[in-house]
Amino acid sequence: MAELIERSPVIPRELARRKATNKNLKFIIGGVLLIGLVVVLIVQATVTTGAYYLTVSEIHQQASTLYGQRVRVSGQVVDGSEDWDPQSVVLRFAIQDEDGSQLPIVFYGPRPDNFQRAASAIIEGELEPNGVFRADNLLLKCPSRYEEEPEEVFVEANR
Repeated sequence: MAELIERSPVIPRELARRKATNKNLKFIIGGVLLIGLVVVLIVQATVTTGAYYLTVSEIHQQASTLYGQRVRVSGQVVDGSEDWDPQSVVLRFAIQDEDGSQLPIVFYGPRPDNFQRAASAIIEGELEPNGVFRADNLLLKCPSRYEEEPEEVFVEANR
């Protein structure tokens, strides 16, 4: 009986230590899971909102593999290619890259106000089998009115 009396204070101390260890372990596991979730969300957001886009030439080269896939394409808006139909809210135009390759674009939606000033565009959508790119999102890059025009420099050769 004397042994039981001597051991009785040890048991509550040991249980208290185990409970504290279990609480600490739960907080550590919860913290690791929370950090892991944040890292996964950051990676997913980075991958889905990456600014990668294809050029018009790359679209033409990879056309057979791109049908039905969402892609981004960038190019210069071709002057005079705009065809706006306000009745059916359809904007048709073409873009081109440095090589001169052109890609017809169809955008179903309201015509952006700054479309006439647009210098280049980044378009997100799908390439259709008929070679027309059906745009869902249209981002226009307009030349800034605050940029200075390049100065012409005349250099005379020394004689």
